[in-house]
Amino acid sequence: MYPTSRAGHGARGGRRAALVTTVLALLLSAAPGGTAAAETARHRPGAPVVTRAAVDPALVAGRGATVAFDEQEAENARGTGTVIGPDRTPYTLASEASGRSAVKLTAGQYVEFTLPRDANALTVRYSIPDAPEGGGITAPLDVTVDGRHRRTMTLTSQYSWLYNQYPFTNDPRAGLLHPDWWITECSCVPASTSPAPEITKPFRPTHFYDEQRLHLGRTHRAGDVVRLTVPAGSPAAWTVVDLLDSELVTKPHVERGGLDVRLFGADPTGRRDAAPAIERAIALARRLDRPVYLPPGTFRVDRHIVVDDVTVVGAGNWHTVLKGRAMALDTPAPDGSRTTGVGLYGRSAAEGGSRGVHLRGFAIEGDVRERIDTDQVNAIGGAMSDSTIDGLYLHHTKVGLWFDGPMSNVRVTNNIVVDQIADALNFHTGVTDSLVHNNFVRNTGDDGLAMWSETTADARNTFSRNTVQSPTLANGIAVYGGADNTVSGNLVADPVREGSALHAGSRFGAEPFTGTLRFTGNTTVRAGTLDLNWRIGLGAIWLYALDRSIDADIRVTGDHYLDSTHNAIMLVSEYGVKDRYGIPAVHFRDIRVDGTGNSVLSARTQGSATFENVDARNVGAVGVNNCGAFNFPASGSEFALADRGGNDGGWLAGWLLPNTITCDDRPPVVPPPPPAEWRDR
Repeated sequence: MYPTSRAGHGARGGRRAALVTTVLALLLSAAPGGTAAAETARHRPGAPVVTRAAVDPALVAGRGATVAFDEQEAENARGTGTVIGPDRTPYTLASEASGRSAVKLTAGQYVEFTLPRDANALTVRYSIPDAPEGGGITAPLDVTVDGRHRRTMTLTSQYSWLYNQYPFTNDPRAGLLHPDWWITECSCVPASTSPAPEITKPFRPTHFYDEQRLHLGRTHRAGDVVRLTVPAGSPAAWTVVDLLDSELVTKPHVERGGLDVRLFGADPTGRRDAAPAIERAIALARRLDRPVYLPPGTFRVDRHIVVDDVTVVGAGNWHTVLKGRAMALDTPAPDGSRTTGVGLYGRSAAEGGSRGVHLRGFAIEGDVRERIDTDQVNAIGGAMSDSTIDGLYLHHTKVGLWFDGPMSNVRVTNNIVVDQIADALNFHTGVTDSLVHNNFVRNTGDDGLAMWSETTADARNTFSRNTVQSPTLANGIAVYGGADNTVSGNLVADPVREGSALHAGSRFGAEPFTGTLRFTGNTTVRAGTLDLNWRIGLGAIWLYALDRSIDADIRVTGDHYLDSTHNAIMLVSEYGVKDRYGIPAVHFRDIRVDGTGNSVLSARTQGSATFENVDARNVGAVGVNNCGAFNFPASGSEFALADRGGNDGGWLAGWLLPNTITCDDRPPVVPPPPPAEWRDR
């Protein structure tokens, strides 16, 4: 139980509280498995604990997106609820929480946060139960500041709670979607097993969290206390609070010279369909070469609006919202879609694509509650060359930004993409010379950021200084084929299952890797998850040769891998193709590994890698788990390691003569201590 605030105590009460806190910290530090640092922070009266990706910001300085908000984890705050976690087991509430911990509240309980800076707006990441038959419920959450200014948020689970096998269902009562697929729960193919195994329902619950924003209407000062309370009579049996983001939102932007969509009949109250009026404004803006202005308000848009050679500017993503409902189409669209929804789309590449599209400063709120891969229900889509997307907030769509090329020179910057059913962003098919920079991504149901070179190679693209947190399936940042692409300066934390923080894969029918592939200056936190199908630990960075060998010049430089659940680095090919495909040459330089449950390197393929200035500490098992291609020849592993010098921590010593086999298929996990400051040599 959290201590109450000491607001109003005198000097004697303050000294007593400080003494109790010190004694409690000493007791916790002496307890087996105790987390003294976290508990001390959690019980320190009045002190905001600001984190990034649930770690000390100093550990990830210079990596990831620069954002306007301050993140505070609920497990570091005060309150009367119960801490859940830490836990990295998939299908649990704690595993999908930021930092793998959160706080569970019941009626009358609260969690409270001290504002580290002046703020007038909050974002709460939370989970509440599903309805017994699926589809979600709503429940209240009271918000007060210093015991006053009460507001009530209406939380919902209508956009969370997926179940079962890919592509998932909203029905917790459903049987297996694919009884002919192998599943780990019984280590069998149920349709081919007699007697058929009994599958526990709901089967594989996932995607538990949602987030909601609240503008407070006035500015509160640093040191003020925000309390989140579950009121009596809440229909939710429990409410889990994961974190609070607080920020100071600026006044609405006014676009001078812009064509105000209200003058064309757009309703800012959200009651009437605004799409026709916005389209009229776009048509005139193109003729006059002027921008379109979306003023403060909520504009209802229930379908795609096509944009080409036009600038659309909002008042800011807290002030201007395009919000739509999912709408069934009378007949399926040519691309197979049976549903449409709010979104701004470039023309398709087959129609020549769009050019000169500039979108800035508004939010898109969708209504996507299930994953149907044939439906184009993304916030931003189509092909947009020579275009920019900046400062948007994209929420509750299938994919935030899905670009179907060929297309070139798109710049995606300073956006927030959260609570997506699938990816946050995907460069799909022939996207070239483009940039994704300083975006914040949280809670995707598939890859956070991806380049997928299906049919045509993505080339010369850069993903830089983005933050990706808590993808519930697949990877934080993934590159599937392509040429001369770069992933640099990103921060990726808490992938949950069947993926890693950083990934390069010859899979999904992608074109081959050619030229160079660079991973430079990235930081991962609590990655290296357990792959539930293979039942082996992945790496924080994971290279996978499935459809063909990965033959590009791959250089990994300056990455930091913190608190990896299993391995820091994993190089693997599928067992069925292990003697045909491999990873010939990867070069690692200036790497820091701070904590692994298993190894620094797990090699399960043929090929080779070089290591220079790769420093490691707190390694759970052997430094190198080298299985090669599992043929175990007398000459040594089919995967060769080369020491280029400067590799500290003893992790590489003894395994290089020249390619010693050290294969433990599933070594036990030794949880590492939390990452800490790294002192240079």
